[in-house]
Amino acid sequence: MTPDVDPVPQVDTASRAGAAIHADLADLLPAVGRIRAAIETVIEGKPEVIQTALTVLLAEGHLLIEDVPGVGKTQLAKTLARALDCSVRRIQFTPDLLPGDVTGVSIFNQETRSFEFRPGAVFANIVLGDEINRASPKTQSALLECMEERQVTVDGTTYELTSPFMVVATQNPVEMEGTYPLPEAQRDRFMARVSMGYPSSRAEIAMLAEHATANPLDDLTPVADAAEVSKLVDVVRSIFVAPAIHQYAVDLARATRGHTDLRLGASPRATLHLVRASKAAAALDDRDHVLPDDIQRLAPVVLPHRLLLSTDAQIAGRTAEQVVADLLRTVPVPATARA
Repeated sequence: MTPDVDPVPQVDTASRAGAAIHADLADLLPAVGRIRAAIETVIEGKPEVIQTALTVLLAEGHLLIEDVPGVGKTQLAKTLARALDCSVRRIQFTPDLLPGDVTGVSIFNQETRSFEFRPGAVFANIVLGDEINRASPKTQSALLECMEERQVTVDGTTYELTSPFMVVATQNPVEMEGTYPLPEAQRDRFMARVSMGYPSSRAEIAMLAEHATANPLDDLTPVADAAEVSKLVDVVRSIFVAPAIHQYAVDLARATRGHTDLRLGASPRATLHLVRASKAAAALDDRDHVLPDDIQRLAPVVLPHRLLLSTDAQIAGRTAEQVVADLLRTVPVPATARA
């Protein structure tokens, strides 16, 4: 007679995984809160822009800040970099900047009688590209490999970049004097584009009071290091995305490719960036899964800068932002957020 054996308890793998994600989110939110608070001590009245910058950081993307001179583009980029205790390099893009200044060059060493590689400014965790569209397209293209593959190839040798790696670039509107439009491949590598906009009256008065005697950036101390940022990125990767959400992101991207107002729609890379950014947004909202609302909230900053308007749309005064807004109203939203 076979003795009675107590059944082996079944482990709920899904519940255990969910508990682990919630525990990770409990660590993520305070860390991000410290970074946000540090940035807000310097950047007044721009919570949406700061939120987008943090979203791109956690989604392993790159950020393009476009606006007229003097509204704080470079200040935001410098503040984000200063809040993190990691390596930071700045590239001031000018018409005479060379690709080797960005990626690095091989220098012949007279003593060793061999070539030595001198790393360029991209060999850092945070790279600040100031006024990126004032350099020639040839120099701008030096960033293509490092932004997409996180590596640099010089003279046939490939060098890996450190992690985390993020490019924060600023640019003036292309209509301004002395600017070059970014190549389509370059713009497509930026996960999001934001505009600072003019500050409110209250924020501008506060800026005058606080910045008149000293630069608040001088008193900013790092509140997180590279290892902590890498851990936060790993938490974002574990956020759940339902098949219906994937389908919704693809439907939005495909709708741009056949739109009559566009001659260039969103690439598959744009779809990937949209989902990654939505995962980061969900984590920042203390959720372990992505909702359609996340896709809708991020699409206006992830998609428009990748789109090229048709000639007729330009004549009619249409903008890429308007096209994306129209698609968000017309593309069906999935009925369920999770599968």
